[in-house]
Amino acid sequence: MTPYRVQLVCLGNICRSPMAESVLRRQADAAGLRRQLAIDSAGTGGWHVGDPADRRARAVLSQHGYALDHAAKQFQPAMFADRDLVVAMDAENLRDLRRLTPDKSTAGSVRLLREFEPDPDSLDVPDPYYGGREEFEGVLHTIEVACTGLLGHLNDAIRSR
Repeated sequence: MTPYRVQLVCLGNICRSPMAESVLRRQADAAGLRRQLAIDSAGTGGWHVGDPADRRARAVLSQHGYALDHAAKQFQPAMFADRDLVVAMDAENLRDLRRLTPDKSTAGSVRLLREFEPDPDSLDVPDPYYGGREEFEGVLHTIEVACTGLLGHLNDAIRSR
């Protein structure tokens, strides 16, 4: 069976989307779904291509027991062809991704991460890049809650295949 392919996307692919990738992978492992999912991340911008995740993101993930082996990459329009779901971290990334889609059907496969969170106070995952450890901790918590909802959605999608 072909895995259900999920692409998590933020601006530079060094903070939010690699954090979400690590969180979703661990949650998928715990739920026994890891083999049915292909989870990856990218950025809408290319400034950090090839770089590791931000040191603050790595530190917070490590402190909370998350594994991260990451080199930043830029999202390319051709990626839509083999992704089942593209998940943006905020409205700006959502707009940028939808502008890249080849058609309306594909645009519908682009969603916001916090859409999967019950009762979010905002649909954007805040960008912690200009903040400190506290902002990264807060973003990790936001991502953990949202990924729990996303994993439920993915489990339903896998079962309906």
